Amino acid sequence: MPSLGKHLIGQSRSSSSSLSHRKLVRNGEEKKSVIWLEGNIASGKTTCLEYFSKTSDIEVLTEPVSKWRNVQGCNPLGLMYQDPSRWGLTLQTGKMPEVDFAVLSEWFEWIIKNIAIPVDLIVYLQTSPQTCYERLKQRCREEEKVIPLEYLESIHNLYEDWLIHHKSFEVPAPVLVIPADHDLKKMLHQYEENREKILMAHC
Repeated sequence: MPSLGKHLIGQSRSSSSSLSHRKLVRNGEEKKSVIWLEGNIASGKTTCLEYFSKTSDIEVLTEPVSKWRNVQGCNPLGLMYQDPSRWGLTLQTGKMPEVDFAVLSEWFEWIIKNIAIPVDLIVYLQTSPQTCYERLKQRCREEEKVIPLEYLESIHNLYEDWLIHHKSFEVPAPVLVIPADHDLKKMLHQYEENREKILMAHC
Protein backbone atom coordinates (compact mmCIF):
# COMPACT_ATOMS: atom_id res chain seq x y z
CA MET A 1 0.00 0.00 0.00
CA PRO A 2 1.43 3.42 -0.88
CA SER A 3 1.91 5.95 1.88
CA LEU A 4 1.34 9.68 2.09
CA GLY A 5 2.65 11.70 5.03
CA LYS A 6 3.51 15.15 6.35
CA HIS A 7 6.95 16.31 7.44
CA LEU A 8 8.65 19.42 8.81
CA ILE A 9 11.58 20.63 6.73
CA GLY A 10 13.99 23.53 7.30
CA GLN A 11 12.97 26.84 8.89
CA SER A 12 9.31 27.03 7.95
CA ARG A 13 6.42 24.87 9.04
CA SER A 14 5.45 22.74 6.16
CA SER A 15 3.10 19.91 5.77
CA SER A 16 4.39 17.37 3.49
CA SER A 17 2.89 14.16 2.41
CA SER A 18 4.36 11.00 1.17
CA LEU A 19 2.85 8.75 -1.41
CA SER A 20 4.52 5.44 -1.40
CA HIS A 21 4.53 2.53 -3.79
CA ARG A 22 6.23 -0.69 -2.87
CA LYS A 23 9.50 -1.66 -4.54
CA LEU A 24 11.45 -4.89 -4.24
CA VAL A 25 14.88 -4.59 -2.69
CA ARG A 26 17.69 -7.14 -2.65
CA ASN A 27 16.62 -8.88 0.55
CA GLY A 28 13.14 -9.43 -0.86
CA GLU A 29 11.46 -6.86 1.37
CA GLU A 30 9.19 -4.22 -0.08
CA LYS A 31 10.18 -0.56 0.09
CA LYS A 32 7.71 2.28 -0.11
CA SER A 33 8.42 5.29 -2.30
CA VAL A 34 7.82 8.57 -0.50
CA ILE A 35 6.39 11.87 -1.73
CA TRP A 36 6.41 15.05 0.35
CA LEU A 37 3.61 17.56 0.03
CA GLU A 38 4.84 21.07 0.77
CA GLY A 39 3.13 24.44 0.94
CA ASN A 40 2.33 27.50 2.99
CA ILE A 41 -0.28 27.60 5.75
CA ALA A 42 -3.72 27.26 4.08
CA SER A 43 -2.23 26.33 0.70
CA GLY A 44 -4.56 23.31 0.50
CA LYS A 45 -2.38 20.50 1.82
CA THR A 46 -5.09 18.82 3.89
CA THR A 47 -7.53 18.93 0.97
CA CYS A 48 -4.92 17.33 -1.28
CA LEU A 49 -4.19 14.61 1.26
CA GLU A 50 -7.86 13.85 1.73
CA TYR A 51 -8.43 13.67 -2.02
CA PHE A 52 -5.71 11.10 -2.62
CA SER A 53 -6.55 9.13 0.53
CA LYS A 54 -10.12 8.68 -0.73
CA THR A 55 -9.26 7.96 -4.35
CA SER A 56 -6.04 5.94 -4.08
CA ASP A 57 -4.58 3.02 -2.17
CA ILE A 58 -2.15 5.10 -0.13
CA GLU A 59 -1.11 5.59 3.45
CA VAL A 60 -1.49 9.21 4.62
CA LEU A 61 0.73 10.63 7.35
CA THR A 62 -0.34 14.07 8.55
CA GLU A 63 0.76 16.69 11.05
CA PRO A 64 -1.00 16.16 14.42
CA VAL A 65 -2.70 19.57 14.42
CA SER A 66 -5.43 18.46 16.83
CA LYS A 67 -2.79 17.30 19.30
CA TRP A 68 -0.91 20.60 18.95
CA ARG A 69 -4.13 22.38 19.94
CA ASN A 70 -4.50 20.37 23.14
CA VAL A 71 -1.44 18.97 24.92
CA GLN A 72 -2.64 18.16 28.44
CA GLY A 73 -4.88 21.22 28.37
CA CYS A 74 -2.30 23.53 26.76
CA ASN A 75 -2.48 24.90 23.22
CA PRO A 76 1.09 25.18 21.90
CA LEU A 77 -0.14 25.97 18.38
CA GLY A 78 -2.04 29.00 19.64
CA LEU A 79 0.88 30.07 21.82
CA MET A 80 3.26 29.81 18.86
CA TYR A 81 1.14 32.10 16.70
CA GLN A 82 0.65 34.60 19.55
CA ASP A 83 4.33 34.79 20.48
CA PRO A 84 6.53 32.99 17.92
CA SER A 85 9.78 34.24 19.43
CA ARG A 86 8.92 32.54 22.73
CA TRP A 87 7.20 29.38 21.48
CA GLY A 88 8.72 28.78 18.03
CA LEU A 89 11.16 26.19 19.34
CA THR A 90 8.35 24.15 20.91
CA LEU A 91 6.95 23.34 17.46
CA GLN A 92 10.30 23.90 15.72
CA THR A 93 8.76 26.60 13.57
CA GLY A 94 8.10 30.33 13.41
CA LYS A 95 10.40 33.05 14.65
CA MET A 96 12.78 32.08 17.44
CA PRO A 97 15.82 33.43 19.28
CA GLU A 98 19.06 33.22 17.30
CA VAL A 99 20.58 30.68 19.69
CA ASP A 100 17.59 28.34 19.31
CA PHE A 101 17.80 28.58 15.54
CA ALA A 102 21.53 27.88 15.67
CA VAL A 103 20.98 24.71 17.73
CA LEU A 104 18.23 23.45 15.40
CA SER A 105 20.36 24.24 12.35
CA GLU A 106 23.24 22.20 13.74
CA TRP A 107 20.96 19.22 14.29
CA PHE A 108 19.38 19.66 10.86
CA GLU A 109 22.77 19.68 9.12
CA TRP A 110 23.87 16.59 11.06
CA ILE A 111 20.67 14.70 10.20
CA ILE A 112 20.82 15.38 6.45
CA LYS A 113 24.50 14.38 6.37
CA ASN A 114 24.22 11.22 8.46
CA ILE A 115 20.68 9.85 8.14
CA ALA A 116 19.04 8.70 4.93
CA ILE A 117 15.70 10.48 4.59
CA PRO A 118 13.88 8.79 1.71
CA VAL A 119 11.94 10.97 -0.68
CA ASP A 120 11.14 10.30 -4.33
CA LEU A 121 9.17 13.44 -5.20
CA ILE A 122 8.26 16.80 -3.65
CA VAL A 123 4.86 18.20 -4.58
CA TYR A 124 4.80 21.95 -3.95
CA LEU A 125 1.39 23.63 -3.72
CA GLN A 126 2.46 27.09 -4.86
CA THR A 127 0.03 29.61 -3.42
CA SER A 128 0.21 33.39 -3.11
CA PRO A 129 0.37 34.73 0.46
CA GLN A 130 -2.78 36.78 -0.17
CA THR A 131 -4.74 33.66 -1.14
CA CYS A 132 -3.53 31.87 2.00
CA TYR A 133 -4.52 34.87 4.11
CA GLU A 134 -8.05 34.89 2.67
CA ARG A 135 -8.40 31.15 3.26
CA LEU A 136 -7.27 31.53 6.87
CA LYS A 137 -10.00 34.08 7.47
CA GLN A 138 -12.58 31.75 5.90
CA ARG A 139 -11.72 28.63 7.93
CA CYS A 140 -11.76 30.57 11.22
CA ARG A 141 -9.38 28.52 13.38
CA GLU A 142 -9.10 30.46 16.62
CA GLU A 143 -5.31 30.07 16.76
CA GLU A 144 -4.86 31.46 13.22
CA LYS A 145 -6.76 34.71 13.75
CA VAL A 146 -3.55 36.42 14.87
CA ILE A 147 -1.50 35.43 11.81
CA PRO A 148 -0.59 38.55 9.79
CA LEU A 149 -0.13 38.60 6.02
CA GLU A 150 3.56 39.39 6.57
CA TYR A 151 4.07 36.04 8.30
CA LEU A 152 2.60 34.18 5.31
CA GLU A 153 4.78 36.24 2.98
CA SER A 154 7.91 35.24 4.90
CA ILE A 155 6.98 31.53 4.72
CA HIS A 156 6.22 31.88 1.00
CA ASN A 157 9.64 33.42 0.38
CA LEU A 158 11.34 30.58 2.26
CA TYR A 159 9.56 28.00 0.12
CA GLU A 160 10.39 29.84 -3.09
CA ASP A 161 14.06 30.15 -2.10
CA TRP A 162 14.20 26.45 -1.24
CA LEU A 163 12.14 24.70 -3.93
CA ILE A 164 12.15 27.16 -6.86
CA HIS A 165 15.37 29.21 -6.67
CA HIS A 166 17.49 26.62 -4.79
CA LYS A 167 19.03 29.33 -2.61
CA SER A 168 18.77 27.72 0.81
CA PHE A 169 18.76 24.01 1.60
CA GLU A 170 19.51 21.24 -0.83
CA VAL A 171 16.41 19.94 -2.63
CA PRO A 172 16.51 16.15 -2.07
CA ALA A 173 14.17 15.11 -4.91
CA PRO A 174 12.51 16.33 -8.11
CA VAL A 175 9.87 19.01 -7.51
CA LEU A 176 6.39 19.00 -9.05
CA VAL A 177 4.88 22.49 -8.77
CA ILE A 178 1.09 22.70 -8.71
CA PRO A 179 -0.37 26.24 -8.84
CA ALA A 180 -2.81 26.30 -5.92
CA ASP A 181 -4.54 29.69 -5.96
CA HIS A 182 -7.65 28.16 -7.53
CA ASP A 183 -11.01 27.21 -6.06
CA LEU A 184 -11.76 23.71 -4.82
CA LYS A 185 -13.24 22.42 -8.07
CA LYS A 186 -10.22 23.53 -10.12
CA MET A 187 -7.79 22.15 -7.52
CA LEU A 188 -9.43 18.71 -7.53
CA HIS A 189 -9.15 18.75 -11.32
CA GLN A 190 -5.46 19.58 -11.07
CA TYR A 191 -4.87 16.76 -8.59
CA GLU A 192 -6.49 14.35 -11.01
CA GLU A 193 -4.45 15.71 -13.92
CA ASN A 194 -1.25 15.11 -11.93
CA ARG A 195 -2.30 11.77 -10.44
CA GLU A 196 0.04 9.65 -12.54
CA LYS A 197 3.03 11.93 -11.97
CA ILE A 198 2.44 11.81 -8.22
CA LEU A 199 1.46 8.22 -7.61
CA MET A 200 3.95 6.73 -10.04
CA ALA A 201 6.99 8.61 -8.72
CA HIS A 202 10.01 6.31 -9.11
CA CYS A 203 7.87 3.23 -9.65
